[in-house]
Amino acid sequence: MAVLKEKLSSLDKIRNIGIIAHIDAGKTTTTERMLFYTGMTHKIGNVDEGNTQMDWMVQEQERGITITSAATTCFWKDFQINIIDTPGHVDFTIEVERSLRVLDGAVGVFCGVNGVQPQSETVWRQSDKYRTPRIAFINKMDRLGADFKNAVSSIREKLNSPAIPVQIPIGSEDSFAGCIDLIDQKALVWSDDELGSKFMVQEIPQEYLGEAKAAREDLIAFLADFNDEIAQSYLSSKEPSSDDMIAALREGCLSLKAIPVLCGASFRNKGVQPLLDAVISYLPAPSDVAEVSGVDPEGLDKILVRKAAEEEPLSALAFKIVTDPFVGQLAYVRVYSGNLEKSSAVLNSTKKKKEKIQRILKVHANQKEDVEALTAGSIGALSGLKFTTTGDTLCDLGHPILLESISFPEPVISMAIEPKTQADQDKLTDALQKLSKEDPSFHVLTSEETGQTLIAGMGELHLEIIADRLLREFKVNANVGTPQVSYREGITSAAEVNYTYDKQLGGRGQFARVALAVKPTERGAGFRFVSHLKGEGFPKEFVRAIEQGAQEAASVGPLMGSAISDVSVELLDAQFHEVDSSELSFQVAASLAMKEACAKARAVLLEPIMSLELVVTEDFVSPVIGDLNSRRGKVLGLEDRAGSKVLKAEVPLSEMFGYATDLRSLSQGRATFAMEPSHYEAVPSNISKQIIGEMTL
Repeated sequence: MAVLKEKLSSLDKIRNIGIIAHIDAGKTTTTERMLFYTGMTHKIGNVDEGNTQMDWMVQEQERGITITSAATTCFWKDFQINIIDTPGHVDFTIEVERSLRVLDGAVGVFCGVNGVQPQSETVWRQSDKYRTPRIAFINKMDRLGADFKNAVSSIREKLNSPAIPVQIPIGSEDSFAGCIDLIDQKALVWSDDELGSKFMVQEIPQEYLGEAKAAREDLIAFLADFNDEIAQSYLSSKEPSSDDMIAALREGCLSLKAIPVLCGASFRNKGVQPLLDAVISYLPAPSDVAEVSGVDPEGLDKILVRKAAEEEPLSALAFKIVTDPFVGQLAYVRVYSGNLEKSSAVLNSTKKKKEKIQRILKVHANQKEDVEALTAGSIGALSGLKFTTTGDTLCDLGHPILLESISFPEPVISMAIEPKTQADQDKLTDALQKLSKEDPSFHVLTSEETGQTLIAGMGELHLEIIADRLLREFKVNANVGTPQVSYREGITSAAEVNYTYDKQLGGRGQFARVALAVKPTERGAGFRFVSHLKGEGFPKEFVRAIEQGAQEAASVGPLMGSAISDVSVELLDAQFHEVDSSELSFQVAASLAMKEACAKARAVLLEPIMSLELVVTEDFVSPVIGDLNSRRGKVLGLEDRAGSKVLKAEVPLSEMFGYATDLRSLSQGRATFAMEPSHYEAVPSNISKQIIGEMTL
């Protein structure tokens, strides 16, 4: 197998990687094999048997899916690999988002039968956002309908990614035996015994020589496009060395010009060791990643940088908060520079609070090991932090820096919750507070109309897991209502308002005048604020107060109190009084002006639209499409895949409750679907009136 060969420092021998994929592509199974072959475990865990190391939550073991990202560390050929196994279900996409924010590289796992699936696209887009170098692993090559070439093509076409095979499979489906390494030009063949721990390195079988030669030539030509040494060898018809090809592939991977593609069958224990080799050969070390940049907390326009080195001042990002029954609250952190030491004091520059580190832990799924320090490039967990939440920066007290935080998706579904007994009231409040701290995509709200406590999340499964955890982990008995869609409001026209706030309350008055213009923006743009005030005469703190007031008003729309989305607010003019004006007066004036402007701008109700991919046999295509039409769905396309039809559609979330059961009945259990949030869209007027009427009763 081809492996990176060069002298390396300790920092160069670390890999921080995530395993990302669509649900059921084999992420956790692949991670379990990695742990077994690196000697971290002595027994292979299987998802179907509910005994994996990484899926340690009871809910994960019962459902056979990953719910929360789990971290672990293993060692391969003198390299330390820190792995985060992320969920594939769309309801837990926040786990992927915050993991990719702190990781240096990722392994995308794809099903050999289905290739790129809906959630594959989502996690790939998240990786693109953070410019994360990746390698691709085509898994399940032993399954009926597995097609390596189609899977590679789908990565290139659907993900617009420069996928290039560095292996080709030997056989497929029942005859899948191993792979051909195109760099070393050897066949790697696994036997069915010894749990895949050993494999034979052989000459390439005669019947694969032509295919392997053509694939290797494609690989060399691909590398020649961006590597001069390979280009010279290619033009002079010389065979490049294995080391040169590895170096070129690494260069391409780090610059996002190449996605090396490997293949295997993790469940059958085939192909995982070469994948580990690829991780250390192609994915970046912390020292390969560009220096992390942030801003000065006291002057946000001043850019600061930290290199991945122990001698640099400390900078670290908290990317996850969990409540451990034995240790208490833990903050998972990635250290970018400097050292984080036990019993030391650090600055939370996001909250501007001093924190004391009580314990530092290395994590293996739900198992913890005390350590004295975390160095640059490391990932670990801290206990004893009082103020830190997800996305906060921890840094040196004398050298403050504020790193870019993590963006979180807004919930699309909510339900009412109440304690069964008065004794459960305080326990419920405490449990919901802890869960919302753990999961920023889970919100706890209070209905202004009914006074009910509402929990909001990313989908039915998300809230189902929350309710289950309340009962099992926190011993809270609660009644949960039926799921409700989280609507938003938008505006359909522009409006301007000139508003004067002038109050005399005895003594000093309150005066502020603002002229605001609101107009709709493209869907997904959120809230935008622009000031057109020129010159130095108007205080900046008043502009910030106007923005805050307008944003607060936008959180409660005129139709049914939902947040106003996709709106641009422009500050056209403003006037202040030397004595009677204050930040509060401008905040109030902007809030009232915003409400008046939105009332003029013809508000409309917006609903979440889901992107749906449905795999069904040809016999049931017509009834399935008919059912989607009755749910106000739009069919976007139909294609063939491995003997089935793949239907893509967009459907309002409000029409999809209980769809799994209905689809099972429609297709006699022969159809599967995956769904994820796409965008918000205006609700038809007749349905909008009905919804608003029901909500305001």
